[in-house]
Amino acid sequence: MRVALFAACFNDAMFPGTARAAALLLERLGHEVVFPEGQTCCGQMHWSTGYHREAADLARGFAAAFGGGDVVVTPSASCAATVRHAYPRIARAAGDPGLARAAGELAVYELSEFLTDVLGVTDVGAVFPHRVTYHPTCHSLRALGLGDRPLRLLRAVKGLDLVELPAAAECCGFGGAFAMKNADVSVAMVADKVAHIRATSADVVCAADTSCLAQIGGALSRLRAGVRVMHLAEILAGSEDM
Repeated sequence: MRVALFAACFNDAMFPGTARAAALLLERLGHEVVFPEGQTCCGQMHWSTGYHREAADLARGFAAAFGGGDVVVTPSASCAATVRHAYPRIARAAGDPGLARAAGELAVYELSEFLTDVLGVTDVGAVFPHRVTYHPTCHSLRALGLGDRPLRLLRAVKGLDLVELPAAAECCGFGGAFAMKNADVSVAMVADKVAHIRATSADVVCAADTSCLAQIGGALSRLRAGVRVMHLAEILAGSEDM
């Protein structure tokens, strides 16, 4: 299958290894991965903070870059949710029926959705001999409804010891602009999240959104907790040859 990879701008700027891992994994599973060079931001942060005209411009750019009929896969639950659920609203707000049609034709999947629902696989041949806990990000949990898809993939990884995260559904406190506008509340929320993570004695905490991992990883680093953060794609891309 030909797959168009949407790296997501936050990944591209801060966590480039995430998109590389997703590409490596998809190629290892036998699929052709293409990278449309016209891709930029999906417009999530613009839409959510009230910059609706700018969000519409970015949505049009996304549709132009990925509107060739390929299946689009992204290692970002928040961006997948934006394209799937916000784009129709963005098109209505902009009064742009062309954008509405283009958005309706896009087939965008978050990585774990694509693996489990489209390819029908949970064992991707990964090897990762570490103790891991999984943080379900707000967008993956509430907007996309990923459920246990990431957990099914993690349970099939050879050598991985998956441990349940207490109060997993609680937000890490990032929330994009929320962390900057409500810093005290954000810090309190991530402190609770980090306490739960440390209680698992995990070596690694993983998630489907690197924005949340940046928040959690920063707090863990300041505490010198010795716990790494990794995107789900990086774990699934691990093999005995690496």
